[in-house]
Amino acid sequence: MSFVSTPEESDPSFSLPLLPVAVLAWGAEWLRDLPWRNTRDPWAVLVAEVMLQQTQIDRVLPRWSVFLERFPDAATCAAGSAGEVVQEWSGLGFNRRAIMLHRCATVLVKEHQGVVPKELLALLALPGVGPYTARAVQVFAFEQDSAVVDTNVGRVLARFAGHSLKPRQAQDMADASVPVGAGWAWNQAVLDLGSMVCQARAPRCGQCPIAEACVWQGNREKNGPDPAPGSAGVAGKQSRFEGSDRQGRGRLVAALGLGPVDRNHLAQVMGWVDDPERAHRVAATVVADGLAQETSSGFVLP
Repeated sequence: MSFVSTPEESDPSFSLPLLPVAVLAWGAEWLRDLPWRNTRDPWAVLVAEVMLQQTQIDRVLPRWSVFLERFPDAATCAAGSAGEVVQEWSGLGFNRRAIMLHRCATVLVKEHQGVVPKELLALLALPGVGPYTARAVQVFAFEQDSAVVDTNVGRVLARFAGHSLKPRQAQDMADASVPVGAGWAWNQAVLDLGSMVCQARAPRCGQCPIAEACVWQGNREKNGPDPAPGSAGVAGKQSRFEGSDRQGRGRLVAALGLGPVDRNHLAQVMGWVDDPERAHRVAATVVADGLAQETSSGFVLP
């Protein structure tokens, strides 16, 4: 396995692979049975990955298959309206992802005959598809020997190395760890290892297959600081949802799924009866993001 480094990243721990044999063996025994792991259909995988952005698995599980029943391929999704896609997205939050997925489907139809491409640059050019999602499609749909780095993977990498990692360092370390011909299995195993064992607040080091080689696990016994927070791919603490603009936006989109919202009822729908100015300000951002259209009397789905 190769590893690419720059002079400023010459610390040898960056080149240490994540003991692929141990990780694969753990995954073979403990990997979760998730429905999107039973398909290699690129569109279905793409939908799952977009849904899983900033959303817990338990919330995605009941929505993924239902969404695919309505929009089984990019062509069907592109043929529908943005509002229909947003309606089918209901309950997942961060509704702007639904708009981006609809735009992505439209581009797939116009530029790729409705087929999800496998090349990294082509994937990155799609609306709403960033580096993680593009690589996830490559790995989980096309079984390429690449690596994905999200919050869970980034935490495993940083703790194994014993210090914080920059994005390039984390990606190179992950790529260096993927065993030839086992990219799908290795990535799924590391994702679950970070989610189930190498957890943020209460890591279960006694159950970890790579604990003996983990630098932080040794330092932890000496009260060494956790290198994961702030490391590449590791998400910070999310801002409070209750009472936030995000909550108001979500309430508005949910209400629009049931029908038009009258301008005079906007503040009530968004939960800010005593602050109509805020309601109209935040509603304007919903319109700007393509999640709603403003009419003479109020708001409707696009």
